[in-house]
Amino acid sequence: MPRPLGELEDAVMTRVWKWNRPVTVREVLEDLQQERSIAYTTVMTVLDNLHQKGWVRREAEGRAYRYEAVSTRAAYAAALMNDAWSQSDNPAAALVAFFGMMSPSQREALSEAVRMVEGDAVRREGEADRKAEADEGGAEGPENPGGPGPGPER
Repeated sequence: MPRPLGELEDAVMTRVWKWNRPVTVREVLEDLQQERSIAYTTVMTVLDNLHQKGWVRREAEGRAYRYEAVSTRAAYAAALMNDAWSQSDNPAAALVAFFGMMSPSQREALSEAVRMVEGDAVRREGEADRKAEADEGGAEGPENPGGPGPGPER
């Protein structure tokens, strides 16, 4: 489970996630400098730390690196929520309290997410059923010469 990102790590990852492409230290630095005074070496160290922690991958480009997110911000948020929920001694009560904190639009987003997950589960069950039926039907072979397919020539 990932630990929550620190303030500066989050500021850097926010840009990497937002841009959704490989980025250089210089690009991140210039964008961060619009909000705060920060040194090139600080941004370089943060990106190196994020690489060491597995949040970004990097590829050499000349004497510099380009960094790219390993996963999405949504996956990061989901992992944090899952970790917080799993630490509860009463997960159902924790969910009820969490849902109670949600705005109507957040609850609607949650309802839509549940519908999507349930739809995926139904789709996967259907695929598994079709695969099982195909496996039971058997392929043409010595044990099942009359199985699906052209069959033996006559």
